[in-house]
Amino acid sequence: MEEQFILRVPPSISERIDRLLGDDGSSTDEIPLDLSFSDGRTGTFVIGNEEFPASLLDLPCVVESFKTYDDCALVKTADIGQMIMVRETGDPAPSTVEYRHGLTPPMKDARKRRFRREPDLNPELVQRVERDLVNILTGGTVENVNEQEEAANENASNMNKKPPSPTPAEKPEAPETTGPNPAGPEPERSESDDSDDSM
Repeated sequence: MEEQFILRVPPSISERIDRLLGDDGSSTDEIPLDLSFSDGRTGTFVIGNEEFPASLLDLPCVVESFKTYDDCALVKTADIGQMIMVRETGDPAPSTVEYRHGLTPPMKDARKRRFRREPDLNPELVQRVERDLVNILTGGTVENVNEQEEAANENASNMNKKPPSPTPAEKPEAPETTGPNPAGPEPERSESDDSDDSM
């Protein structure tokens, strides 16, 4: 596998690089190209006598690179995960190490649109789960921890609680009648009465 990266440059620089790499480049004078980094992520891109600031950025997703010898069979050559972005001298440096967009228009703002957000975790829930795990590892159970927490909460609430007020007396319920139906007994029905022979 080869080691590859993507070099993204402004349009004015790309025209000069195209001329250097094209057929006309052999006839022109040698123009030096250089890329050097002062620390891990920021550096300088030199073309001729001009220097441009450059930044090493992580792509939001891995891009596969292929090459072909016969325009029929493709051979994978590398996985590309980083891009060197060359800027004009007055342009601001990127604030993060990860580039927001992918390489193609459908991947615009890929990190925000296409990837799941990190869940919002309640710190109290995380602490409770940690305590439960420690208790389980020391030979206890989760129920013991929950009982201890409930007892502590009850003690704290009882200290601040007023004595309960008396409840009003409940009304007695009316007795149910189980006697015969006041309308009288229903007549017995046969299966022939339920059927409909009008058709």
